[in-house]
Amino acid sequence: MATGLDTAAALWAAVAASGVYHGVNPGMGWPLAVSAALMEPGPYSLWRACLALAMGHLLAMLAMLLPFSTLLLLADWQREIQIGAALLLIAAGVYLLINRRHPRFLARVPPSRLMLWSFLVALAHGAGLMLVPIYLGLCDLAALDAGHAAAGALMGTTLGTALLVALVHTLCMTLSGGAIAWGVYRWLGLRVLSRGWFNLDLFWALSLVAMGALSLALVV
Repeated sequence: MATGLDTAAALWAAVAASGVYHGVNPGMGWPLAVSAALMEPGPYSLWRACLALAMGHLLAMLAMLLPFSTLLLLADWQREIQIGAALLLIAAGVYLLINRRHPRFLARVPPSRLMLWSFLVALAHGAGLMLVPIYLGLCDLAALDAGHAAAGALMGTTLGTALLVALVHTLCMTLSGGAIAWGVYRWLGLRVLSRGWFNLDLFWALSLVAMGALSLALVV
């Protein structure tokens, strides 16, 4: 029992940590919140922008997790589903390592549509894929309580877990990204962006590959 609780705690910590990472990553949008605050002076515009980014990110996480919550009803195929998810994660990381260009369609999204931009950029960068192995691990633990025999209970468990994972992840992402955006807007100014801009795309692609490889090793 203690081992199960420790595993669950570690998985939830990973959900939160990935959210913080996404929030810190400027590619997920916090500079746009700073820009919104500068164009429409006042902290409210910054937090409105953060909320729009958060909603788009949350929808992208759910778009990735909900299909897997349905697949988990196929209890006899759970191992194969986990292997497939790990391979998909590795493939996404390798693709991002090879193709380092940002998708051109993102440039066509007007700055006023932050929620749509956030949704599309999270999908394009495979942000939701990072959560899939963690989510599947949590579902494995939760399914022990729900029981594989009760399809309704299992469905409720997997859907509820998917929603909670997406919410916790997005909350951590919004708090960390919002804190950086507020600090830049309130104290550091735009000079810090021109002098200290950091690009985490390479690290992100390597993280996808590493997470996929670890997930695959644990399943196989």
